[in-house]
Amino acid sequence: MQVGSRRGVVPSLAPERHAPHGAHVHRILLVEDSSDLREAMGAVLTTEGYEVDIARDGDEALSRLRAGPRPCMILLDLFMPVMDGRQFRAEQRSDPALARIPVIVVSADDKLAEAARTLGVAHWLTKPVDLNALLALPARCCDAV
Repeated sequence: MQVGSRRGVVPSLAPERHAPHGAHVHRILLVEDSSDLREAMGAVLTTEGYEVDIARDGDEALSRLRAGPRPCMILLDLFMPVMDGRQFRAEQRSDPALARIPVIVVSADDKLAEAARTLGVAHWLTKPVDLNALLALPARCCDAV
């Protein structure tokens, strides 16, 4: 299995996941303002069998979460227009219906580990994103909800 994009082809890095009829489908909310990164990460995750919802900023992400269906994890950029990742996380944590959804911060911030601890997130990934690390996270986070 391969994922195509404008930058070339990325080989599949994880075993294929197909949910049996009626089984839980792992849904991921990807919150990222960079269209190139949204497209690439979304394509990889979708090809691996995950349902991926997209939001361009924290405000759009909160609207999607409140409208449902709920994801089993959130991939969150920190630096975005309208509502950044820190503001999103504060809003998410203050809403009991959303607070338990695991968040993985994805950022090029040179103090990412410190930011992740402050935000109380499950995990973090640095940009550029290591696809093996990205694909390992749903199995660790989606069962936590």
